[in-house]
Amino acid sequence: MSIVVNNVSKRFGNFVALDNVSVSLPTGQLTALLGPSGGGKSTLLRIIAGLESADQGTIEIAGTDATGVPARKRNVGFVFQHYAAFKHMSVAKNVAFGLDIRKTPKDEVRARVDELLRLVHLEQFAHRLPSQLSGGQRQRMALARALAVQPSVLLLDEPFGALDAKVRKELREWLRRLHDEFPVTTVFVTHDQEEALEVADEIVVINEGRVEQIGSPDELYDEPANEFVMSFLGPATRLGTELVRPHDIEVLSHDPGEGFYAGTVSRSTRVGFEVRSDVVIQSPEFTGTVQFVATRAEARSLKLDSGAQVWLRKSPGATSVVAGPLAVDEAAAPFANYAI
Repeated sequence: MSIVVNNVSKRFGNFVALDNVSVSLPTGQLTALLGPSGGGKSTLLRIIAGLESADQGTIEIAGTDATGVPARKRNVGFVFQHYAAFKHMSVAKNVAFGLDIRKTPKDEVRARVDELLRLVHLEQFAHRLPSQLSGGQRQRMALARALAVQPSVLLLDEPFGALDAKVRKELREWLRRLHDEFPVTTVFVTHDQEEALEVADEIVVINEGRVEQIGSPDELYDEPANEFVMSFLGPATRLGTELVRPHDIEVLSHDPGEGFYAGTVSRSTRVGFEVRSDVVIQSPEFTGTVQFVATRAEARSLKLDSGAQVWLRKSPGATSVVAGPLAVDEAAAPFANYAI
């Protein structure tokens, strides 16, 4: 079922949570709402679900105006970050809850619950209590419960945010496979760039209540619309008048002449298979700290020790955007948004 958000705005007192937001989400697509905390993504998700009302604008689900339709009548499945499980009920009864309140025949409930527990790989835990499951298992139970009522739309509000990194990665891969097998229109909120890039068919980048850019993961990473998208969706560093990716910087250990910035390595840190180096540049055209990334072998070849002289430029054909005015403390600040 498609979802169309038309010119939606929402305020909480003087705070503008959403400012004239319009988004169209096709049937069967898995869409990520990505942005910083407080950017408006969860508010948009709750308005789609009917848990919040918009101050202006409309919501269409499957071509029907759902703006004034109560949440219980929108046929929307909602999964919260903290599971919201019924602690006194077994896993099977948690999954069956939505069907039971709809007075579904018991044999149909049993068959549906069995099917979903197999789908989320929890069939052997059907009679356990939620407290007897791991965090990842409880989140899979919550997803099965949301899917039990056969929603036309599945909405996930930072579903893996309370889990450790290893379990989050496993569940991201599992969610992508689940969606491929069970292609319900799905929208999930996240501030984790890697999660959005790995799982989503399309990403909606939201910041300060406005949509910055909409596109596939590849489009947003390779063709960012502006400085915010470039710096938020992956690592970025300033080189001259542009923002570039640290791995898209060409580095030489000798002076090649024009077109390169001369700098001094102030720090190099090995992180697994790569080496991240901070380089201080002071020239008439640009003064600042740039970070670039090299493989361990490249770093050894370049002798990237503290105090080493290097020459940098943007690699030909690399992704970049024009940067705004240099902040007062930016020249002294090393790379601000490395981890994705």
